[in-house]
Amino acid sequence: MTHHVLTVQCPSTRGIVAAISGFLAANGCNITDSHQFDDPLTGMFFARMTFQAETGAAPDTLREGFAPIADTFAMGWAIHDASERMKVLLMVSNFGHCLNDLLYRWRIGALPIDIVGVVSNHMTYQKVVVNHDLPFHQIKVTKDNKPEAEARLMALVEESGAELIVLARYMQVLSDAICRRMSGRIINIHHSFLPSFKGANPYKQAYERGVKLIGATAHYVTADLDEGPIIEQDTVRVTHAQSAEDYVSLGRDVEAQVLSRAIHAHIHHRVFQNGNKTVVFPASPGSYASERMG
Repeated sequence: MTHHVLTVQCPSTRGIVAAISGFLAANGCNITDSHQFDDPLTGMFFARMTFQAETGAAPDTLREGFAPIADTFAMGWAIHDASERMKVLLMVSNFGHCLNDLLYRWRIGALPIDIVGVVSNHMTYQKVVVNHDLPFHQIKVTKDNKPEAEARLMALVEESGAELIVLARYMQVLSDAICRRMSGRIINIHHSFLPSFKGANPYKQAYERGVKLIGATAHYVTADLDEGPIIEQDTVRVTHAQSAEDYVSLGRDVEAQVLSRAIHAHIHHRVFQNGNKTVVFPASPGSYASERMG
């Protein structure tokens, strides 16, 4: 039996679930997991279903048969082969905790992706990347060469077939053009302090203010810096007895975990953009343990 994931978003109206489940049943498919959300504020409906094609129906055949139903409800939709791994391009600067965490999870199979390469504006992690038998690309970025650097980046995306870019503490701001071109396909990680603690040394600023919680936020990248739709967040409690260095150490752990969970949600098609927010459905049975490791 082949396994598939169906994602749907459309204006809310009566009969959507009945139409979907009826189509799947008529085509010899068994639904194994199902989530839906009807947003009364936006009037949008979101659904994600995993199913087994017991008759062995090919994805293209299912897509062709489902198209008329999708047209009836003005759906944005997709049917994904659950066995296919998403191609991901990682980007990093001089902080390697998120990169190292992602490489580890990828190596042990906890993050089922195909890493097509790592891009950096420095050489700091070249050896780490090459030792994982992955392509390393240094693309230096300066004020004068930024258009050329971004052209190289996009050429690399095209050549590698990358479906998702992950900014694993990549410290260069991407242009509006790239943000628009890759809308919904770039994930960034930053400190939850933003926008409260902008600029350099946010953990030091948090320490000086005596905060009791620190954390991290993973979000889609948009032209509005650090204000894209949020995918995942988490926090850790700190006390007055801890130092600024402790804040940094704890913060790095949270950043790595939050970023990996956001990627996990994206590659399994559990994230739907809903205006400036997201709808994120729970992990399917069997994937929760790997997603929560850390």
